[in-house]
Amino acid sequence: MTGSDLLPVAVSCGDPSGVGPEVIVAAWEALRDELPFFMIGDSRHVPAGARTVTIDSPSDAPDAMADGLPVLHLAFPSPARPGHPDPKNASGVVAAIQRAVALVRGGAASALCTAPVSKRELVSHAGFAFPGQTEFLAHCAGCGHGVMMIASAELRVVPVTTHIPISDVPGALNAELLESTIRVTERALREDFGIPERPRIAVAGLNPHAGENGVLGDEDAIVIAPACDRLRADGMSIAGPLSADTMFSASARAGYDAAIAMYHDQALIPIKTLEFEGGVNVTLGLPFVRTSPDHGTAFDIAGTGKASPASMISALRLARKIAAARLANKRK
Repeated sequence: MTGSDLLPVAVSCGDPSGVGPEVIVAAWEALRDELPFFMIGDSRHVPAGARTVTIDSPSDAPDAMADGLPVLHLAFPSPARPGHPDPKNASGVVAAIQRAVALVRGGAASALCTAPVSKRELVSHAGFAFPGQTEFLAHCAGCGHGVMMIASAELRVVPVTTHIPISDVPGALNAELLESTIRVTERALREDFGIPERPRIAVAGLNPHAGENGVLGDEDAIVIAPACDRLRADGMSIAGPLSADTMFSASARAGYDAAIAMYHDQALIPIKTLEFEGGVNVTLGLPFVRTSPDHGTAFDIAGTGKASPASMISALRLARKIAAARLANKRK
């Protein structure tokens, strides 16, 4: 598979007052000879002094990469001040995501990589009715349930429930959601991550010690264990429910290809401890490829030059890799 087989990656700008624009520029500097991509956003929001090329079409991006970051211009109402989100620009942030989705689904780009957004700004000023970009993209795709994976060289982990209060987790956790999440993950491991033969999946329990036979909670015995049994009966390689406090050691990680966690922090604490800067957010179960750096807008350091582009670089590389895998599968 050669690089010319793949279309460029579309990158939505995220909140222009956050670190998104600067890490996108830094990613261009690192990847301009390796991987064509383009940013969708307002040209005024790119950091001062950055080399950019305004393009008319995604197809212009590969040739433009040598001269500067290709920008498919999308006008926002206001300029951007690093660290100071402007409510007037919230609708533009959503529009950039929608434009990127349309281009990927329309065959003009190979994948979507989304820069970080401020959910508070979108909810307050753009009528955003979703817990995060993962759920919004699933809505855009009409698939109902997007599965969030955080991936790094050390670990792949998937939370069954995502951006909800911890007090709501037991009520939200049910067999249908758990089985669906595991099935989507297993398919992605085979088709997107190149693990064709029975990917190994470890499933964490919800409660300490996976419930300790009901002494520390009964969700593990009532919901999680029967779901794991049904999936094993279907031929899947499933271990669990396991005690979450022991399943992320180096020796334990060697025994599986992905871990399923029951809630957000159970999943993200171990991977951010192992790989704080290089983790990538991947949305599984969509009809298109979507990745994102595994960090937020970081308004507190926006514009200071302190933001690391490592996660954005990893996200772009993984988007390209998954797009190549899907293209190869399609050609079989």
